[in-house]
Amino acid sequence: MVKCKRFVFLHHFDGLPKESDFQLVEEETPELKDGELLMESIFTSVDPYMRPYTRSLPEGINMIGEACARVVESKNPDYPVGTVVMNNYGWRTHMVLDGNNQHPQMPIRKAPEDYPKDLPLSLLLGAVGMPGMTAYFGLLKLCEPKEGETVFVNGAAGAVGSLVGQIAKIKGCKAVGAAGSDDKVAWLKELGFDAAFNYKTVSSLDAALKEAAPNGIDCYFDNVGADFTTAVLKHMNQFGRIAICGSISTYNDKEPAKGPYPYVTILSKQLTVHGFIVMRWFKEWPQGMAQMVQWIKEGKIKYREHVTEGFENMPKAFIGLFAGENTGKAVVKI
Repeated sequence: MVKCKRFVFLHHFDGLPKESDFQLVEEETPELKDGELLMESIFTSVDPYMRPYTRSLPEGINMIGEACARVVESKNPDYPVGTVVMNNYGWRTHMVLDGNNQHPQMPIRKAPEDYPKDLPLSLLLGAVGMPGMTAYFGLLKLCEPKEGETVFVNGAAGAVGSLVGQIAKIKGCKAVGAAGSDDKVAWLKELGFDAAFNYKTVSSLDAALKEAAPNGIDCYFDNVGADFTTAVLKHMNQFGRIAICGSISTYNDKEPAKGPYPYVTILSKQLTVHGFIVMRWFKEWPQGMAQMVQWIKEGKIKYREHVTEGFENMPKAFIGLFAGENTGKAVVKI
């Protein structure tokens, strides 16, 4: 048996999450049965989606999230000791799972056998993991960017947005991004974005969009929602495509956001609007992961990680997402 630490989702969030909404507990893992494996977390992910997703979950459960782990004990020949895996078993240092009876929505995923040894394993939770697949499939499948078109993404210095802009450039598009600090804007320009602005300091979001995308926007990858999206809709070109990935500006609202109805704009501009959850393309993830690894090795995709040290700091890392503390993917190194 091994001692495991885990965080309990103690209280539903009231506005911004607080450290007191979580409880750190310690327990022993059970002895392995045939078919089971014991995993030890290497990195654990914190992501904005966890904030709205927990609204429908009961208090007292283990806090949700994905981990990159190594098998340290096994009674399953398909998962020998040393195998690197990913699984959504939440905020915990260790986990025992049955490799022969897996939850269909929470499969144990092995790291690709040809995963480059010179790339950090944390990328399996970032550019080569769920955020990377979100950017890859959300942009290419739903926005279908064409060479010469303008792609706009907000939350552009985050785990997903920074990849969206770079994929747009690979596809021959003009990439425009908005982020929440001058340092983040400078990084976007290092990544090759054609234009980027700090939405917190511009005098007018409407004017900033017009200056950054004078010919209008063909593809909009939305991570922010609410008033920001209302402003962007005015700049969409005819037959523009929108992929709604997130709405981080509203996640901590105590009352539903209110604003102008967008339907006449969608109608008159003949826009296509898709909301999506990346698991819809789960069977295609191996293809997307292989492509992201290739682009990273070729230098076409660059990444940053915001790494927090220590399992005990999981809540701090999560709360920091909503203060814009991270540039790139936020992970916790266990």
